[in-house]
Amino acid sequence: MTNQRKPRGPYRKSAERREQILQAAYEAIDEHGERASLQDIAARVGVTQPALTYYFPTRDDLLLAVLERRDVLGKAFARAAGDGETVVDGVVAGARLITDHPGVAKLCVTLSAAATDPGSPVHRHFAERYRGLAAEATQDFEKGQRAGEIRADEPADHLARAVVAVMDGLQIQWMHDPTVDIAAIAETFARMLVPTDASGQEAAPADR
Repeated sequence: MTNQRKPRGPYRKSAERREQILQAAYEAIDEHGERASLQDIAARVGVTQPALTYYFPTRDDLLLAVLERRDVLGKAFARAAGDGETVVDGVVAGARLITDHPGVAKLCVTLSAAATDPGSPVHRHFAERYRGLAAEATQDFEKGQRAGEIRADEPADHLARAVVAVMDGLQIQWMHDPTVDIAAIAETFARMLVPTDASGQEAAPADR
């Protein structure tokens, strides 16, 4: 088997610099929301503001990269419980990621609203993002249905879209009123996806 070598020299340094800028942008936006300035982000990395454009030609490119990082972190966070995690655990973890990173969550809501305009530079990104989230959730739910962990009386793709919609809606409500316990509400909703027996108790999953 051929060993895959890591990038060397200027290519590796370029990748590392891009990662530093992206991490700085994530932290700045998490603290200040969309108000985070490119100047602040550049200062955190120790580069000039024009240098940012080498890695991210426009501000939108950088903001979208931050949201992509958020999605990656969200998937990792939702699976942090390991093999024993249930759909309820995953949905609750997603809600906690929202409340733990309010600035990035607000950015997502702001850009998502702007993306409804087909002429927006972020329209295509969000259209593809929602399709991707729904497709991945559908696969997870189909797997859960086969294992008896997810109710099988409704189409998996409908349940997937419903989860995405509920999480988006809870995110907006929480921004209007931070006292809303969206993790608890997300847990309540997630339990509606779990099959129950005749007594109303959660049914035991099928043997894998």
